[in-house]
Amino acid sequence: MTTPTSPLTHFDAQGQAHMVDVAAKAATHRIAIAQGRIAMLPATLALIMSGTAKKGDVLGIARIAGIMAAKKTSDLIPLCHPLALTRVALAFVTSPVEGETGSVTCTATVETVGPTGVEMEALTAVTVALLTIYDMCKAADRGMTITDVKLLEKHGGKSGSFVSA
Repeated sequence: MTTPTSPLTHFDAQGQAHMVDVAAKAATHRIAIAQGRIAMLPATLALIMSGTAKKGDVLGIARIAGIMAAKKTSDLIPLCHPLALTRVALAFVTSPVEGETGSVTCTATVETVGPTGVEMEALTAVTVALLTIYDMCKAADRGMTITDVKLLEKHGGKSGSFVSA
């Protein structure tokens, strides 16, 4: 194995992109929690809450989309390892109207037991869930804004825990 010359582990000593070799890493219980938000018109949030959106149960479908996205992360992000996920859970919190806006916050928790973490899977789950909300509600509100997608926590592995400030 070539030792990288930078802290960016997806590049070898010659600067070539490669998939990180995790063969020698211990399989540990790994957890990542990510979060993001979609802001929308109050009427759009009301549609979601009432269950009367034309395309159906917006948050239920977004939950399934997020779970599917976590499972397919290695198909979307070129250097991610395919992982056997042991848990993917998505939670949604709707906020009351703040002035001219309502919002839905999505939190994804992803777990595995393996040699590499699940941060990308959690971030992908949140992003696709929020995109699904946009897709299902765009006929009512094309001005929705997806913001604040970030890793909140990660636990397990050699680098230990990270908790966002």
